[in-house]
Amino acid sequence: MCYPLSVMNPIERDEAAPVHVPVLLMEAVAGLNVRPAGRYVDCTLGVGGHAEAILEAAAPGGRLLGLDADPDAVLRASGRLARFGEAAVLVQTNFRDLAETCRQHGSWPADGILFDLGLSSRQLGTDERGFSFQKESPLDMRFGPEQDTTAADIVNSYSEADLARLLETYGEEPKARRIARAIVRRRPLRTTAELAAAVGAATGGRWGRIHPATRTFQALRIAVNRELESLQQALEQVPGCLAPGGRLVVIAYHSLEDRIVKQFTRGTPELKAVNKKVIKPSPDELLANPRSRSARMRVAEKL
Repeated sequence: MCYPLSVMNPIERDEAAPVHVPVLLMEAVAGLNVRPAGRYVDCTLGVGGHAEAILEAAAPGGRLLGLDADPDAVLRASGRLARFGEAAVLVQTNFRDLAETCRQHGSWPADGILFDLGLSSRQLGTDERGFSFQKESPLDMRFGPEQDTTAADIVNSYSEADLARLLETYGEEPKARRIARAIVRRRPLRTTAELAAAVGAATGGRWGRIHPATRTFQALRIAVNRELESLQQALEQVPGCLAPGGRLVVIAYHSLEDRIVKQFTRGTPELKAVNKKVIKPSPDELLANPRSRSARMRVAEKL
C-alpha cells in the first residue's frame, strides 16, 4: 500500500548518523537532462540526496515524486526536502508499484526516472535491521516492516542445498557450499555477528579486497526483499511512465543488477541507450567516497 507523506511533519536530522554521500550525483542529474518545470521520479529516495539536486535543477516549477520501501528513509528525506513544499511528494512504497504510484500522484508521464540501487550509509552504519556485519543486530534485512520473511527465517529454515544455491545465485559466492554447511551446523543464528562468525569459520576468516561475509549478506538481502524481481518489474513499467524524450537513469552496484539493466535498455524497442559505456565515479569521487567504487550508471531515453 502507498502512503503519501508530502504533508507530514519532517523529523529532525540525527547528527550522530553517518553522512550519506550521493553517488554520481552530478552525473545522474545530467543523465536525467533535468530542466525547469519538469516532472521527475526518484524510485530509491533514501535520505533525499539525489532528489534534492533534481529539485534544485528543476526549479522553477519542477516536481519530484520520491519512492522508498523504507519508512525511515521517507521520514528523513521529508526533513531534507521540506523547503521545496508541494514540489516534493514522498511516498512509502516499493518501486515495483511505479506506474500506479505515478498515476496516483500526478507524475505520469514523467520527464525522468532515477534508480539508485545502493544502500544508504545510514542503513549500513546505524540501522538496527541487520544490513551490515560491522555491528551486532538482529538478522532482519527487510526494507519495509510489512514484509514477512527475514534473513533469520532463511538462514534457519532453508536446506543446506538451498542455502548454497542462494549464495551462488545472489551473492556470486565461490565458497557457497562451504558457507552453507557452516550455517546449518551453527543454527539457530539470530544476529549479524553470529552469521558473520559462521562465514568466517567456513572461509578461514581470511580477508581479501572485501570482507568474507560481504557476498553472503548481499545474497540474503536480495532474497529477503526480492530485489532483482522488483527491479525487473519496475523497469518493465518505465517506458509507459516516461514522456517521449524522457530519460531513465539507473545506478547499479553489482553485476546482477547491472546485467538486468543492460539487457533491458538494449532490448526494449521504446528506449535507446544514451551512453555506450557505463558511467563510473571519477577518481576524485572515489577518493572522497570509497563506497562508490562499485557504482555503474546507465542512461536511456524514450523514443
